[in-house]
Amino acid sequence: MNPAEVLLAIFLIAALIVSLLANLLVVICFLYSSEIRKQVSGIFLVNLSLCNLLMTILNMPSTFLAIVKHQQPLGDSLCQVMGFLETFLTSNTMLSMAALSIDKWIAVVFPLSYTSKMRYKDAVLMMGYSWLHSLTFPLVSYFFSWLDYSSMYASCTLHAKEEADTRRFMVFTIVFHAATFMLSLLILCFTYLKVLKVARFHCRRIDIITMQTLVLLVDLHPSVKQRCLSEQKRRRQRATKKISVFIGSFVVCFAPYVVTRLIELLPFVKINRYWGIVIKCLAYSKAASDPFVYSLLRQQYKNVLLNIVNRVLKRELYPSSGYNSSLDTENEYCLHRPS
Repeated sequence: MNPAEVLLAIFLIAALIVSLLANLLVVICFLYSSEIRKQVSGIFLVNLSLCNLLMTILNMPSTFLAIVKHQQPLGDSLCQVMGFLETFLTSNTMLSMAALSIDKWIAVVFPLSYTSKMRYKDAVLMMGYSWLHSLTFPLVSYFFSWLDYSSMYASCTLHAKEEADTRRFMVFTIVFHAATFMLSLLILCFTYLKVLKVARFHCRRIDIITMQTLVLLVDLHPSVKQRCLSEQKRRRQRATKKISVFIGSFVVCFAPYVVTRLIELLPFVKINRYWGIVIKCLAYSKAASDPFVYSLLRQQYKNVLLNIVNRVLKRELYPSSGYNSSLDTENEYCLHRPS
């Protein structure tokens, strides 16, 4: 193995370990906390984490072996299974993120009607559609024998071996990425930009009240006023940062791989093997970042994990936080609206 392959293997192992532990923590929190299970978003989060876990346990190790051995790590039948699972799980994770953004959009933009618009059975139906949608493409690719090992990406994935299938495979690949990546990205951009618009509106209202209060309280110490103004500035930036993380992590991790898969359809384009493995590892890293982006950094999940640790260590338990729907903390009101 040359130094580049060693670095890629180390990065993949690190992503595997982080993804395995972090996604397991999300599932444990879901099973442990009745409050999280009552939340509609909990359905989407646990589905996302389970897909990430399967990807971590099954697909990442096979890619690691392919990088180390410089050859197909599994037999043809197992490789087809791995390719089928990768196509299904990747589609399902993208659609789960889109479903989470829809849930947040309804909670923030339509807070008074959230419970009627986004019921538990609605979430189950959305996940059912996500599974059917995600199963369609690997089933089609299995029927046409487009699941095979690709040395360019060091993984068992969508790959057409025969030249006669090139045109059909090209159409399939374009439709697949349009119906998964592009559809999910459009939903994410639409919903989160609407959320950001509402968040900024609430921030402006809070800013006006804050400024009016500062004007009336003439005896306040200048340092207190300065802290209020600093908090006002941080509040305006907080919502933008969160939305940027949601959309940015999706684009950074998935876009290079999707764009490369589309570009390689051109007959005169040859993709560098190291670039293919790099973007494949980058796509895998989304499984490691999702638990932190959507779950573990929220105060409710921190409290649940703290309660679990206290119970394991037989300490006195702290009371678990109540159901806040999309509300993480009271200071994040500009982004999340309680249902």
